[in-house]
Amino acid sequence: MKRFPVIGVLCVSAVFGLSACSDDTSPAEEATQAAADLCTDLNALKADNAKLKALNPANATKDQVKEAYDAVQEDWNGVKENLSKMKEAEKAAVQSAAEDLKKSYEDLPGDTTGKDARTQLEPQIQKLDEATTAAAKGLRC
Repeated sequence: MKRFPVIGVLCVSAVFGLSACSDDTSPAEEATQAAADLCTDLNALKADNAKLKALNPANATKDQVKEAYDAVQEDWNGVKENLSKMKEAEKAAVQSAAEDLKKSYEDLPGDTTGKDARTQLEPQIQKLDEATTAAAKGLRC
């Protein structure tokens, strides 16, 4: 019975080690990147809208207005794209974290104590907490 915790720690270490070497991004990382991209696009939209607003109606040319308008529209398209990505990525992050917790719980041996179960599930609990916090923050809950 004493070998079980040691073997469990080695397995968890191996899983984390392998996942650290992976080139795939996690749903949580995708949500974070989408949020960062959204902030960048919102700032660009705000800046280009300010340029459009700053054009003096008395002497702005039609080409200047069109150029500023096109920049705003391009920024808006980026905002729309990242809004949908962020929502999907947040959903995927929460779903992935919840499924990981469920699988880890179901994989616990029948004779696992509550203390050992809680200790072994800590990484999945933390992952779910982070994913739900990020989703709630993203939704301004």
